[in-house]
Amino acid sequence: MLLLKALKDSLLHLAFPHVCEGCGTDNLQAEHLLCLRCLSSLPKTNFHLHANNPIEKMFWGRIALSKATAQYYFTKESMMQRLMHQFKYKGNRDVGIYLGRLMGLAMAESNRFSTVDALIPLPLHKSKEHKRGYNQAALLCEGLSGVLNKPILNNIVTRTAYTETQTRKNRIQRWQNMEGKFNLINPSAIENKHLLLIDDVVTTGATLEACGTELLKAKNVQLSIATLCFSFH
Repeated sequence: MLLLKALKDSLLHLAFPHVCEGCGTDNLQAEHLLCLRCLSSLPKTNFHLHANNPIEKMFWGRIALSKATAQYYFTKESMMQRLMHQFKYKGNRDVGIYLGRLMGLAMAESNRFSTVDALIPLPLHKSKEHKRGYNQAALLCEGLSGVLNKPILNNIVTRTAYTETQTRKNRIQRWQNMEGKFNLINPSAIENKHLLLIDDVVTTGATLEACGTELLKAKNVQLSIATLCFSFH
């Protein structure tokens, strides 16, 4: 029986090779999408372990946050950029969920986020989500939820306008582009909760600030933020 199973697994691997999303090697564990070498090369920030980290400081004087973190540093032409491109633009949902799991495993090491009640994915505008087929922040939440055992709350806040890309805008322009672009539609569902707002990348924090400001309009809400990456340019 063991021989038959090994043969079956070998044939399946030949037909549907399980390879690392980072480097293409087939030397990786079945439950992972990255090999150990690629996993260890991801540029961790370790912000989740430390108070007053750069993400928390970014929001000082802008929005009342309990905690904030970003799991990895983002740089251009990096493996992380390629992975993000896979799950944002190439339809590779598994990569998004997997990276969310990595975020969850790291955050579980710290007791700083233990009081979180629920996860909220930063919403996309309906037309953009329809075009992409999914919300990348929701994929990260799916991975996070499986590790942290926290519910995901959807349809709490909506994006009311389709905004142009933020990539080439400075901080003031980014805020002006996002101001008033979110609308809290279900405040009673988040009353008295500690929410963890999730997105894929934070640069100036304008989008997260605009969405978080809406969430904080609900009664007695505590807000924390977690992103996959921190882009520091």
